[in-house]
Amino acid sequence: MKLNLIVIRTENPEVLKSQYELLGLRFDYHRHENGPYHYAAESEGLVFEIYPLSKSMKKADGSLRLGFDIDNLEKVIAVVRSSNWLISTEVRETPWGRVAVIQDMDGRKVELRSV
Repeated sequence: MKLNLIVIRTENPEVLKSQYELLGLRFDYHRHENGPYHYAAESEGLVFEIYPLSKSMKKADGSLRLGFDIDNLEKVIAVVRSSNWLISTEVRETPWGRVAVIQDMDGRKVELRSV
């Protein structure tokens, strides 16, 4: 089995897209048939989508934790530091490599691991 799709929802897709672009993702804006317009980025077979909240949702689910392997962790953290991301855990050495944890505007924690 291989994960191929992650969909997150937010009250403000444009702002959230801008946050994730700082991590290196590049998004297209489109819709499928009669569905809502949304942002989609693809990397190594994984589609990462940012949708607006559905009508039944009052707020975004901030409990989801995401993880990305990235090049040049220190450079990305420097960019993130001067943005609207919250740094939860500074870059540190772990059994899984050099890792930092940041938090997006909806409260989702995002683990960044150096490759």
